[in-house]
Amino acid sequence: MDWDDLRIFLTVAREESLSRAGRRLGMDASTVGRRVARLETALGRVLFAKTPQGYAVTPEGAALVPHAEAAEVAAQAAAEALTQGGLTGQLRIGAPDGCANYLMPQLAARLMDEHPGLEIQIVALPRVFNLSRREADMAIAVSRPQTGRAAIQKIADYRLHLAGHADYLDRHPPILGPADLRGHRMIGYIPEMIFDRELDYLSETGADHAALSSNSVSVQMQAIRAGAGLGIVHDFAIPFAPGVRRVLTDRIALTRSFWLLRPADDRRSARLNRLAEAVALGLRREVARLEALVDAQG
Repeated sequence: MDWDDLRIFLTVAREESLSRAGRRLGMDASTVGRRVARLETALGRVLFAKTPQGYAVTPEGAALVPHAEAAEVAAQAAAEALTQGGLTGQLRIGAPDGCANYLMPQLAARLMDEHPGLEIQIVALPRVFNLSRREADMAIAVSRPQTGRAAIQKIADYRLHLAGHADYLDRHPPILGPADLRGHRMIGYIPEMIFDRELDYLSETGADHAALSSNSVSVQMQAIRAGAGLGIVHDFAIPFAPGVRRVLTDRIALTRSFWLLRPADDRRSARLNRLAEAVALGLRREVARLEALVDAQG
């Protein structure tokens, strides 16, 4: 049995599509299909059933998946043994866009400086990642999953506050208490696009709706910078937004957490264990560094 065919089989099983598997593997869908057919011929088994939704593994294919995953781990271990201590290869990290925009670039830069053979892909999406389909090697989440087989590790707590741009604040009466927020334009998430309950911040300001809303943290921050209104922002994002100031810090203060999620089977990989620790430590340090900058500004 050709390991490369087994690798392609595993990618199709995770992606449930020849075209998506091809994009992950860097080959066209017809080549992926031929390689799967070659493996089926070699094994004398039908591994996939074509459905309107894509390619679903058959019972025979499902029985092969754990063996293919074990071979994948063994291949990774062999590669690790030859790296002489440095981390190499590709790492795809999924993250909500606030983390992806304001924390991940600095983390990626440091990791690649320390490990020149490492290639990092940052996937910023305002939704939960499907690790079973290998949309990412690991993902940052804003709440701890209650179901599934993911390996879960808490990274760090982070803070959020109500904030506005200095130009906006100068044009409006002083905000001395929550009652003073009446009449202000609020900026927040589109309610039906909040993919995690931990992102439902608006109620904590006493406001019942946002006059300007987006599913993107970065868009919300740019709106605040433009003087469009007030919104809840991550403290770690404020150093990247000159002129944005926190208000009512003693009355409206939120704390949330980042969690690192990985497929449970990846705990057998020394390389991925090292990468997970490096990511968790790097994010923890970056949150602390940026929040300290904001505290120093007052």
